[in-house]
Amino acid sequence: MQNLEYLIPGAQADFVSCTTITDLENAKAKYLGKSGALTGAMKGLGKLSAEERPAAGAAINMVKQAIEEALKHRREALLNVEQDKQLASESLDVTLPARMHAQGGLHPVTMTLQRVEALFHSIGFSVATGPEIETDFYNFTALNIPENHPARAMHDTFYVDSGDGKHEQVLRTHTSPVQVHYMEDAIKNNTEFPLKIIASGRVYRVDSDATHSPMFHQVEGLWVDDHISFANLKGVVQDFLRRFFERDDLTVRFRPSFFPFTEPSAEMDMSWNDGWLEIGGCGMVHPEVLKHVGIDSEQYRGFAFGLGIERLTMLRYGVNDLRHFFNNDLRFLQQFTKWKN
Repeated sequence: MQNLEYLIPGAQADFVSCTTITDLENAKAKYLGKSGALTGAMKGLGKLSAEERPAAGAAINMVKQAIEEALKHRREALLNVEQDKQLASESLDVTLPARMHAQGGLHPVTMTLQRVEALFHSIGFSVATGPEIETDFYNFTALNIPENHPARAMHDTFYVDSGDGKHEQVLRTHTSPVQVHYMEDAIKNNTEFPLKIIASGRVYRVDSDATHSPMFHQVEGLWVDDHISFANLKGVVQDFLRRFFERDDLTVRFRPSFFPFTEPSAEMDMSWNDGWLEIGGCGMVHPEVLKHVGIDSEQYRGFAFGLGIERLTMLRYGVNDLRHFFNNDLRFLQQFTKWKN
């Protein structure tokens, strides 16, 4: 059989001249493919005698190993070149400034809500919630609001059209319905007195200007027990306002007023900037309201109060236009990320 060692330098030269893996595979086929030189030689082993076959086979294997070794080295070299190109194309310039993620913050109204809830929770009040779409009964009737009361007028209340021309549901105009639901559930579940809750959340009224919004937030408090008086009401409200505004010199006064769901009723003012500023309404829970939920008004009494969250937020942060809270202007909202509750 012909000496095949001459194939080795030819294969090495062919492999070195290849610049891509595809070229290398084509060059490999010239020697090791189905029609390659070594493949043909191996097929010819069968024509040799038994004595000649071992030596010829060993010679072919030696040439094959040398060609495969040259093929391996060239393949590795080409793969390294391709990897270097890929790394160069995907490289990162570590000297570039990082892409910073914008850091969000709580909305100032949310911050106020959390602060209010935490302060009342610290003196034993639980936080109660309820639906924002209420029935006429819970929003008005159960709170002793008569049929002809101005609050029921279409220009004050958003009514929900049920499709049959009736307006039996409304967007709640205050969070007082939550108090009614809570007292009803307390009686049904034989909850022990006292009942102490605050009800906070969104409410809706047809009103919009620099100090009013069609949607705003309220927090209302309720304390029902057998010994509650107006003095307790004043103490709770004054303690809360002093701690909320962090002013020990802040005082509260009450002015007689009228609310259908409290009797007697009062407007609450607090001392502010050498004068008085109205801050909310309050009073002793009306016996008719207690009767609606099944509480004996001869044995139990309670007080209730309501505060506007936006008003508290405006005063605490020095904002003079309520509409800023809802315009989604980041220049305004980012000012509050530095505040802590």
